[in-house]
Amino acid sequence: MRQRQVVQGTRRAREFEAFVAGAAGRLLHAATLLTAEAPDDNPRARRLLTLALAHTYACWDRMRGEDPYDRARQHLALRFAHGAWRRHGVLLRGRTHPDSPLSRLAPQERLILVLRLYEGVAEEQAAALLGLPAERVRTICDRATATLLHPPRGPAPAVVKAKVAAS
Repeated sequence: MRQRQVVQGTRRAREFEAFVAGAAGRLLHAATLLTAEAPDDNPRARRLLTLALAHTYACWDRMRGEDPYDRARQHLALRFAHGAWRRHGVLLRGRTHPDSPLSRLAPQERLILVLRLYEGVAEEQAAALLGLPAERVRTICDRATATLLHPPRGPAPAVVKAKVAAS
């Protein structure tokens, strides 16, 4: 009995290591997009990834044919969503990288945009995951996409009057 548990534990560890080797890079990239941090300075994204992988490992034996990547992505998205909300449901912006185009988006907009466009999650699935109507997910995704494609213009350049030389 004990030897069988050791063999199962070893097999489980190898399977999970193989999963992490294949999925961790993409999940970290998704988390970095969510947090809008710099790719080389992304402590919040790394924490989200660690928590998502730990949760996936804890559920590994109970998945029974379920996609572990989907499970990890769901946990990553939900942790980000819950972490973005603070006191009484007020959505706050976290520390973002100023050069990231996604930093202009609110956290909910980033979450939906990353799920829909980067991860390819269907509108209905994203809506079910986040507890929102599908129409709301579509509206938020459209607004976020428009913000990225048509960023607000900066201030107009100052007009400098040229001095007329007196002859």
